[in-house]
Amino acid sequence: MLLWILLLLLILVVFGIGFTMQTLWWVAAVLLVVWIVGFTRHGRGGGRRRSGRR
Repeated sequence: MLLWILLLLLILVVFGIGFTMQTLWWVAAVLLVVWIVGFTRHGRGGGRRRSGRR
């Protein structure tokens, strides 16, 4: 009986790690897209602002 409980706990831990890793990949992908969009907007906007001030 103890062996079954340990096996069930091991399965739950492995499933939890797998689910967490997949979730972290999705979060990383979303943050990458947000960073790229922000970088391109800031880069273009910053260039215009600098040339307008000079």
